[in-house]
Parts: sequence; C-alpha cells; structure tokens
Amino acid sequence: MSTNTTDNTRKVTTRRLIEMKQRGEKISMLTAYDYSSAKIIDGAGIDVILVGDSASNVMAGNVTTLPITLDQMIYHAKSVMKGTKRALVVVDLPFGSYQGNSKEALASAIRIMKESHAEAVKMEGGSEIRESVERILSAGIPVMGHLGLTPQSINKFGTYNVRARQKEEADKLIEDALMLQEIGCFAIVLEKIPADLARQVAEKLTIPLIGIGAGPGVDGQVLVMHDMLGINQGFSPRFLRRYADLASIMNDAVGHYIDDVKSGAFPTIEESY
Repeated sequence: MSTNTTDNTRKVTTRRLIEMKQRGEKISMLTAYDYSSAKIIDGAGIDVILVGDSASNVMAGNVTTLPITLDQMIYHAKSVMKGTKRALVVVDLPFGSYQGNSKEALASAIRIMKESHAEAVKMEGGSEIRESVERILSAGIPVMGHLGLTPQSINKFGTYNVRARQKEEADKLIEDALMLQEIGCFAIVLEKIPADLARQVAEKLTIPLIGIGAGPGVDGQVLVMHDMLGINQGFSPRFLRRYADLASIMNDAVGHYIDDVKSGAFPTIEESY
C-alpha cells in the first residue's frame, strides 16, 4: 500500500479534493474499468478513479473513444464501484450522450448515477456544453470538466497534437476553465496543453486541475491504467511514464503455462483431487 496519502481510510469526496488543493497536496488519479483492477488501485490509496471512455480503446479495441455507448459505460462503472471503498469514482459521459441536448445530457447523467452508484460525471468541452453542464449540476450531480485535447472531438480537430499553443486558443481555454468553475464544476482535467499555460490556469482557479500531459504545475495527475502498467504497449506519448511492464510479465507467465500443459508438468498429483 502507498504511504504517500495523508489518510488511506477516509473516503475521498469532491469537497476533499478542493481541500487537498488548498493545502498543496497533489491528487492522484487513474482509470479503471473492472472490479478486480479497481479493488487493487483503490487499496493502494489512489484518490480518484476515472471510469474513462478510454475503455473504448483499451477494453474494446476501438481506434477512438467515440464508439462506446452509455450502456457500456454504465456496465464498467457498476463493476468499478463494487471494487472501490475509498476513492472518488468519476464516470465519463460518452460521445453523443450530452452534446447539443441538455435534456438528454441530464437523462444520461441520471442513468449513470442511479444505475452504477458512481459519485460524479466528467464532460469534455467549454462554453459549447455550458447548458448541459448547468442542467446536470442543477440536479445535484457533481461534474468534472475536461479541457485542452478533447478526444471525443478528434474528427473536428483531426489530430491528437498538443492544444492551445496559439494565443486565441489559450485565451479560450482560460475563459472556459473560469466558466466551468463559476457554474459549479468541482474539478477540471487538462489534457495535452503547454505546461506554462496549465500552471497559469491552476493558479487562477480555486478548484483542482488534474493534468495529463500538462506538466507539473497543476494540482494532480491522471493516466490510463493500461498505459502506466505497460499493458498497452503500442502507445508511447511523451507524457506517459511506465511504472511496470505487465505485458512482458503476462506473456512470460502464459508461455510458461503453455509449456507446462504441453509437457504434462501441470497439473501435478498435489494439484489434483
């Protein structure tokens, strides 16, 4: 178990994340999509678990996050909730479940909260989704924002390159971040933006900013679990640090198992009834 958290038993809430920012304690966040993984990373002391629409990539093998459905997100969220005791669990609203229709957005968020028992939702975008965010917040559902690179808009941008390098886009990002805070979001993810800009935004806001490819000047970090554990080997952006090489470990273990089955070394008499 990690020794870096101040209290490994106290439940993490949206309010506690704001308290962590106020006292300068960094927030740790990882994705999870199933019961077993969630139980392990929650037990290690992670602060926030994101049931990300990245499940579309690492669990379902899709090229983008766009194909995953609301039903599939609820399935993953229910599984994660059963394995989580301490972490705050946030669920991505998938593409098509909230853009351009605030009534549908609220219905989607309510389904996630009622059916999965998760504690918050995450939404990509700024001023263009304001009405949907406000409607969800008005129902008492906590919302985490997501600015910078927004993968659900990949077909609009046509690239996963760093966002907000130009002044106009950087100004809009700051504007959107302040707007999301003003209307009541409890935190914001900033993805793939210049580190200096991310630090400026973090200093302007009282709510926590969680970075992914946004440098060290924010209030916490998030990575996709499959990426940081080295399960997803085909993805190597600059911001990713691999903390394990599970793909090699799993490959070796499976190879050893195959050899033992083929040779008759498994099972032994001791492993039989």
